[in-house]
Amino acid sequence: MNHTNAALAVAPREFLVFSLGEEEYAIDILKVQEIRSYENVTRMANVPAFIKGVTNLRGVIVPIVDLRIKFRLERIEYGLRTVVIVVNVGERVIGMVVDGVSDVMTLTAEQIKPAPEFGVTLSSGYLNGLGSVGERMLVLVDIEKLLSSEELIQVEQTAG
Repeated sequence: MNHTNAALAVAPREFLVFSLGEEEYAIDILKVQEIRSYENVTRMANVPAFIKGVTNLRGVIVPIVDLRIKFRLERIEYGLRTVVIVVNVGERVIGMVVDGVSDVMTLTAEQIKPAPEFGVTLSSGYLNGLGSVGERMLVLVDIEKLLSSEELIQVEQTAG
């Protein structure tokens, strides 16, 4: 067993599963602060298109990111199932707009496979791998890498 495999052979982890179109994605449940219904946001000038704006969450200004746009998927009208997943990464709090949240799932190391180098809609830099549960295939998103992108740092500076 090489070092990479040893690092993966850890305790099962829980993931929050959400959908964008036909795909199911998952993020580490420990990063999730709360799930809220989508509410209007305050728009900001000169920010990338995937940033819907900011909202005030109990006194904290939180950038709201549309993951459909970030992942270059087609845009849709927000509906009743549209939610915002509020995540905590380090000192940052960010809201992510997704089509819906389905469940919380526990994945063992054996169920997590490395991400393929091709064919996935989002930049593989944001991927932790693929989780396979029965017939379901979950795209595991590395929320730390996604939220440390330059664009979000730019937004925080603008919002701050």
